[in-house]
Amino acid sequence: MSDVSLRLSGVTRTFAQGAERLEVLRGVDLELHPGEIVALVGPSGTGKSTLLHIAGLLERPTAGEVMIGGISAGGLSDGERTRLRREHLGFVYQFHHLLPEFTALENVMMPQLIAGTSKAAAKARALALLDSVGLTDRAAHRPAKLSGGEQQRVAIVRALANSPRVLLADEPTGNLDERTADHVFGELLHLVQQSGLSALIATHNPALAARMTRTVALHEGRLIPG
Repeated sequence: MSDVSLRLSGVTRTFAQGAERLEVLRGVDLELHPGEIVALVGPSGTGKSTLLHIAGLLERPTAGEVMIGGISAGGLSDGERTRLRREHLGFVYQFHHLLPEFTALENVMMPQLIAGTSKAAAKARALALLDSVGLTDRAAHRPAKLSGGEQQRVAIVRALANSPRVLLADEPTGNLDERTADHVFGELLHLVQQSGLSALIATHNPALAARMTRTVALHEGRLIPG
């Protein structure tokens, strides 16, 4: 097993705009090691979400290589990329994207069931994860009955349900008020540190970025130390 959880090497992403070419990413290099929590900062429109999508195998780079735990994703089929993503990556977005017709417990069980975990084992892990963020008494509630902070905590533990190698988060507290964001982010950091996984977290909030292991910034398509 590689001691590098995520490696981006020379990653470029170019989009066509009419007759012109827009270079969003220009030769991005990045390594994440187990236990590292890296803040990804930069103004809106600099390509943070694009970088996260490429790192998460949701989008292919125009050029360059993405490696997850020593496995190069470049030559994999779409099905193989999906399997690698399901087994090794977890995602948290600004909006929780919980399934509204399912309870908090069922939402956290869902990715485990898709991965082939038994219903009993998935339920036990989901209950343990919800308990870790103080939501045991909310497990039977659907998202509409949860506060914004509670919904995002469910989304965070859902992302950790399959014990991923890397957590990718795009403004995970950007839709919450400052006090709730601070509380939810503290729980996120605690869970990541406890799990020993790697995390790449895009944020506009310098106070949150300062709480992470290190910061990298996107500037004119290149990644520089923050």
